[in-house]
Amino acid sequence: MVISGGLLVLFVIASLISAEFVGDMVDVSFGYAADYFGAFWQLLMLATFIVAMGLAFSKYGHIRLGKMKDPELSTFKWIAIIMSTLLAGGGVFWAAAEPMYHFLETPPMYPGIEPMTEETIIPALAQSFMDWGFLAWAILGTLGSIVVMYGHYDKGLPLKPRTLLYPLFGEKIIYNSTLGTLIDAFSILAVAAGTIGPIGFLGLQVAYGFESLFNIPNIFFTQLLIVVGLITIATISAVTGIYKGIQILSRFNVIFTLVLIVAVLILGPGWFIVDQFIGTYGVYVRDFLPISLYRGDHGWLAFWTIFFWGWFIGYGPMMAIFIGRISRGRTLRQLVIAVAIIAPIVTNFWFTVVGGTGIFFELENSGSVSEALYDGGMPAATISIVEQLPFGTLMAAAFLLVTIVFVATTSDSMSYTISMAITGSSIPPRSLRIFWAVIMGTVAVILLYIGEGSVSALQSFIVVTAVPVSFILLPLIWLAPKVARILAIEQGIISENKRPNP
Repeated sequence: MVISGGLLVLFVIASLISAEFVGDMVDVSFGYAADYFGAFWQLLMLATFIVAMGLAFSKYGHIRLGKMKDPELSTFKWIAIIMSTLLAGGGVFWAAAEPMYHFLETPPMYPGIEPMTEETIIPALAQSFMDWGFLAWAILGTLGSIVVMYGHYDKGLPLKPRTLLYPLFGEKIIYNSTLGTLIDAFSILAVAAGTIGPIGFLGLQVAYGFESLFNIPNIFFTQLLIVVGLITIATISAVTGIYKGIQILSRFNVIFTLVLIVAVLILGPGWFIVDQFIGTYGVYVRDFLPISLYRGDHGWLAFWTIFFWGWFIGYGPMMAIFIGRISRGRTLRQLVIAVAIIAPIVTNFWFTVVGGTGIFFELENSGSVSEALYDGGMPAATISIVEQLPFGTLMAAAFLLVTIVFVATTSDSMSYTISMAITGSSIPPRSLRIFWAVIMGTVAVILLYIGEGSVSALQSFIVVTAVPVSFILLPLIWLAPKVARILAIEQGIISENKRPNP
């Protein structure tokens, strides 16, 4: 806690002294991380997905995790919490913007296709699917969750990131370990940076929406009130716990999002959305390996896919802890299917609903979305899309509400998870949950006060922190199958005379 919190405070102090210097340093560090670790991250993400699929659809898929026969949560509530915890960044900021950016400038792995034409639609969506699809979700809670659940529920180890490496180092990584302390610190720092960024961007997006819809000035005070309201919701949710606040907020979030999807399909270009989703998935699956391993335009790759890979890798250890905490009683197959198949398909459909609608309007009226995107950034893109729908003001207000709830669900879940990682307990003290919810909101407010560039710098900083975190996740590629084999023997799924060492 001291290391991660100290580095976060140091970042804020440095930003107060010279935001430009911090931004430049982050940009340089980001460039080095993307250049020297980008290819490694691409292979890590792909290998994690392949191993997770192999385990899920093998005999090991029947393994029951967490030493419990029946799940603690219903399937809908369970998937709702998983979806809401990470989709904040995608659902709020990128679902409208990324498909539009790729439509305006065709991704380089599809040469010869003119931008801003009907032929560009599927490549634009396919690249968005890759960045928020199977690989992104697999790194978050498949192999890591399997290992951490084994360590915590079967071996009685703390719910800390260091437990991920217990099958490799044994108990010496758990107790009085400098390496274990560093693993925990970098994991906490990465997820804190990845959560504070969306909180800050939420203030910008909702403040922009309030000005556009209700003529409320888009000033720092408005952004401050928005973040305070968000953190109040997130704090109450985190304090009441997983089975009350977090579960209720996540369920509301998913149900309300489904209502919005149906509304857009009915009021907007429903046939276009369905056609493009189906057509794009065919291309996405067909080109899965070439897109996931593309190494052509390094500058473009760093700005898009490698940036997202760093973000997801940074979240990896803490999401493994959180998903492990709520998945007790699930089979290994259920876990992998929910996280690595269902969640990305739903995410991709959400991107098609929002981003595909924007592309449809842009095709009909050039500049109707792109001008807002270029002039006002990602907040403007979302508002410009939904305002073109029937009942545009009402729809825009609804999207602002779901924006707030999306980020709140991430904030409450990550406050809870950071508290678990610090204490090692599945039910951490309420005071610690409150502290982390408030501190992340406070840092976001300070960065908003300094300027939007400081929020963007912190968002990019997670890519830098992903460098050490990626080496925590790498051993899971062989440790998760090892753990699965141990559990399969213990549960009588396979029988061997000699048990593997834990």
